[in-house]
Amino acid sequence: MKQTAGIFAFVFLLSSVSCSKKEAGIHPGDPVVKGTDSTTGTDQTCNAQTADILKMSIFPADNSWNQDISTSPVDSTSSQILSAFANSGLKADFGSGLWDNAPIGIPFVVVCGSQQKIPIVFRANNYDGNYGDESDPGPYPIPLTAPIEGNGQGDAHVIAVDKDNSMLYELYNASVNGDHWEASAGSVFNLASDQLRPEGWTSADAAGLPIFPGLVKYDEVSNGSINHAIRFTLVSSHVMAAYVSPARHKVNSSGGQYSLPFGAKIRLKADYDISGFTPNIQVILKAIKKYGLILADIGSNMYISGAPDERWDNDELQQLGKVTAGNFEVVK
Repeated sequence: MKQTAGIFAFVFLLSSVSCSKKEAGIHPGDPVVKGTDSTTGTDQTCNAQTADILKMSIFPADNSWNQDISTSPVDSTSSQILSAFANSGLKADFGSGLWDNAPIGIPFVVVCGSQQKIPIVFRANNYDGNYGDESDPGPYPIPLTAPIEGNGQGDAHVIAVDKDNSMLYELYNASVNGDHWEASAGSVFNLASDQLRPEGWTSADAAGLPIFPGLVKYDEVSNGSINHAIRFTLVSSHVMAAYVSPARHKVNSSGGQYSLPFGAKIRLKADYDISGFTPNIQVILKAIKKYGLILADIGSNMYISGAPDERWDNDELQQLGKVTAGNFEVVK
């Protein structure tokens, strides 16, 4: 969502989703990307699966995404900031099944280093403008068959992770046109580096941040730990038209003195009792206590981002709603 163009992001209203529980232990079948096919740009010679992310280092250990903020000082205005939306409960903006005929969440694919690179044309359309002058030029190793968030409706993010070269490629407002991708913005991140985007530049995310590192992914939850901050959104009136590192970009949001800039982090209070939640939800809440939530875009209050997966239990994810912004504190 690039609000500078006056277009608001499409938000999945997961609270309205009515999906049956998924039988525990059944894997949906990872998006598998195999070598280079001249028609689809899909590599037929290598085997890359979403679970490969568990073997990867997503940015160096000292990176802001991986920083333990459990003992960091609390901001002096924490109470005033959070009071405005204190009753807003956490919402998993991801899950299993479909909502409006599209998977719930922001999808990604894992590719091999041999993946064919596809041209990118940056353009405006009826959803948002052209941010090509703040984008990393193509081509990107994103298969033409890669899933598009919302099946192309709303923010239409597309994400590919090159597992062999530790590179991340992300598109915003993307679509396939023949033999190439078109998008409003695109960004490339070296997952082995702490380098940020240029000052003032957006990315596939409004805050100029990478999206993939902040997604809740089923494989890491089932593995027992999330070792990074989690992306979340707030409505415009609670977002200051400013940013703090590691964010690099602001939008024309309407928040005042007691609001959060992009890049700000909030964490669940250390004494909040999570013992009554299921093991999977405890994994998420432990991460929110240790690494926090990082504000990355305009959207619904306290919506946390994740990748769709047929193994999610949507009823279980609803437990997150018991945790409200009033149970958090703003990190200085």
